[in-house]
Amino acid sequence: MLLVPALAGCSIGDVRRPPPDRASASPRPVASLPAPRPVADVDEVRHVGVAVAERYGPPYVEFVDAERAYALFATCDGRPPGRECPALLFASRDGGRSWRSLPHPRPVADNQQLYAPNGLLVLGAEPFGWYASTDAGATFTHHPGVAPPPGLTGPDGRFQVTDQDGGRVVRWDGRRLRPLPAQPGLSRVQDVAEAGDLLVAAGADDAGRPYAAVSADQGRSWQRTAVPAPDGAVGVLRPVRAPDGEPWLVGERPDRTGFPALWRWRGRWEPVRADGHPDRVASAVPVGDGRVAVTGPDGAGIVVDGRYERVDWPVGPEHHLRLLGDGTLLARAPDEIVLNVGPVGNRRWIRLVLTGD
Repeated sequence: MLLVPALAGCSIGDVRRPPPDRASASPRPVASLPAPRPVADVDEVRHVGVAVAERYGPPYVEFVDAERAYALFATCDGRPPGRECPALLFASRDGGRSWRSLPHPRPVADNQQLYAPNGLLVLGAEPFGWYASTDAGATFTHHPGVAPPPGLTGPDGRFQVTDQDGGRVVRWDGRRLRPLPAQPGLSRVQDVAEAGDLLVAAGADDAGRPYAAVSADQGRSWQRTAVPAPDGAVGVLRPVRAPDGEPWLVGERPDRTGFPALWRWRGRWEPVRADGHPDRVASAVPVGDGRVAVTGPDGAGIVVDGRYERVDWPVGPEHHLRLLGDGTLLARAPDEIVLNVGPVGNRRWIRLVLTGD
């Protein structure tokens, strides 16, 4: 009845919806027909039933890390929930093996949304506003308004970028965003991330030239770093922390579908080749051990040792990859979530199927 996430197996040796102010984080469009989905053995299938009537549509599921997740059933007979069919909220603390019901603070609303950044649980319920919980759903604070308050639906991580003055780097303290003592000194900051001992801010100018700055003291001071020119223009430059802590830069192309430019931090930014790569991608994520996982019309692949290789993983063109805070690789497709869990070099795929009981 109600399909949710799925995970299947192959070691990697190795649609989170974007919040309203993070449209650039949405899955890139794929411009050609998808390749056949790869077939791979599953390491584990978690098929779990919850107490939900048949008339509910499939849930939206948000994982915080490999163990913590939330599920929101927010459609009923193809329409927003009504009084006879209110929105239902569930939580898991064991990777989706079991789910417990949580009270929804506004179960009847025109448009229900679910986010879980930085350990928060955030629900949108139009036209009533936003409801945020810092205690895993035990209590909620109401935030009225159409736009979510800053920090509530932004990306994971203590540091974020606001729209002020070409992008200001701020720190999330668990309740509010606070400006840093010093700014990176870049003309435009597009994204920021912690990676290892560094805080990395990055961006690209209107001509597609990338630039970055690093801080070794949590943003009290910054050093401008040279980013070698890539082959072609960059639209958005994103710093990314790989699961092993290594800093990377991922340069998304202006059309958001071209194969990205890649750099690794080795005391300076070093370009990463990907000989034989496809022209188009849906997502590209550093996954540790010097590798980058890729999905696109060509299926799934990895960049390793300067070349691109296709891999037989249980994810394909329809999946968009994302790293969770604990290094778990999450692949979201329209009808499932696939998780790749465990330490770098010894990871497992898990398929979670959530259905009505």
